[in-house]
Amino acid sequence: MHDEIFMSYRSLLRPHPPSMPHTFDAFRHRSFRLLWPANFFGYISRWMQMTLLVWFVLEITDSPFYVALVGFFGMAPLLLFGAFGGVLADRLNKLKLLLTTQVINLLASVGMIALLLSGHAEFWHAYVMVFITGLGWAFDMPARRSILPDLIGREGLTNAMALDSVGMHSSRMLGPTVAGALIAVVDVTGGFVAVCACMVIAIGFLAAVNMPPGREAAITSANIFKNLAEGFAYVRGDRVILATILITVFMNLLLFPYMQMVPVISTQTLGVGPGLMGLLMGADGLGAIMGSITIASIGNMKYHGRVYLYGSLAGLVMCFVFALTQNYNVALVVLILLGLGTAGFGTMQATIVVLSAKPEMRGRALGVISLAIGAGPIGALIIGAIADVASPATAIMILTSIGFVTVGLVGIAMPQLRGQIVRSEPERAETARPALQSAD
Repeated sequence: MHDEIFMSYRSLLRPHPPSMPHTFDAFRHRSFRLLWPANFFGYISRWMQMTLLVWFVLEITDSPFYVALVGFFGMAPLLLFGAFGGVLADRLNKLKLLLTTQVINLLASVGMIALLLSGHAEFWHAYVMVFITGLGWAFDMPARRSILPDLIGREGLTNAMALDSVGMHSSRMLGPTVAGALIAVVDVTGGFVAVCACMVIAIGFLAAVNMPPGREAAITSANIFKNLAEGFAYVRGDRVILATILITVFMNLLLFPYMQMVPVISTQTLGVGPGLMGLLMGADGLGAIMGSITIASIGNMKYHGRVYLYGSLAGLVMCFVFALTQNYNVALVVLILLGLGTAGFGTMQATIVVLSAKPEMRGRALGVISLAIGAGPIGALIIGAIADVASPATAIMILTSIGFVTVGLVGIAMPQLRGQIVRSEPERAETARPALQSAD
């Protein structure tokens, strides 16, 4: 009895360590410590590649329309083949799929270097190359996110998704900056050499990941379309995933095309040169990094859908405000706030789907997300057409107003999105879909 009292007294005197932040919890897993840099260098190579190809086409054609087609051909594969990528992620080894697509992207970049060195490169080669790499992203994007619960489990999924988003947003800032510096110091060819180096590093890290044993199935044309149909039916029957996909469509159709108007607004409205314009284009990325780190630091998030919905609405509001802004410094702050909102959208988008979907349906559900992201090229054409008739600012205000209404209606019509995702036990995950309890 005296020993118990003495031990209790000592425990009161002993200083208790402060609770540690959960920001980097996912890095406790060896596989994630390898996957994160693999994804980071893969993201950087993509942004560098897009910047190099845009500059290459602009130098040859001096046509904004031809330059815009680089983005169109880069995103079109998501619209055309994103859902098929989800089927492959569910039926094949995800790690092998990621390695295969990275190798194909590397070969495409090597081919572009060969064309540049031989002097036979023409502007349309950029479209072929960016379509091939876009095809790779359409096939590996579902696998890249659905592999996370296989490697670290469901409990650390939100943290892992947020940290992966930090890498993605960081690459969005670094990739174009590094590519622009390489163009100035070396040339486009030298830039593509650096792209290849990043891809080789990404492949090296991926090859070191230990993938847990899982089932694989033979792929035939018949079962691909059967599985594709099952994926669409599953998504249609799950209100949370369906709401997530609808918001993804509206955001990519009505919000994110604003980026194409930033250069025009920077020069025509804000009256700044290319240096400050580049800073403005990266401002939302800075805000998104801050938002993703904040999300990663939350130990036990319960209402993922609320972060997703309200972050999307905040991004739309800030974009509308940006269109009204006449001062550069104010515009910079507004775009940082826009990035904070879209961090909630970008981080929670795949997280909600992976947490809600049955394990055997995750890839297909994420494939439908990729298909929804493919609405971006259509939005680019729409905002360009409106801007030609009216003005870039007017085009942004029209689209973001429609976006705010449509996203808000989805949140109202499907209140399950605002509810709590109740995680099922791993051994029951195959037979029971996680229940969703409304918090309203």
